[in-house]
Amino acid sequence: MLGWTFLFLILALLAGALGFSGVAGASAGIAQILFVIFLVLLVISFLARALRGQPPV
Repeated sequence: MLGWTFLFLILALLAGALGFSGVAGASAGIAQILFVIFLVLLVISFLARALRGQPPV
């Protein structure tokens, strides 16, 4: 699951770079959505790891 969060992070950063530089106006909205998905998956990853009894990295 952590691999998916990194994938969404990279996609969000790429979409953000395109959207905020003026290349594609719609990319800014996509970047915001992907960033929220990344944060949600990050929290889920941390909770899953904590529930398994492993300390946070």
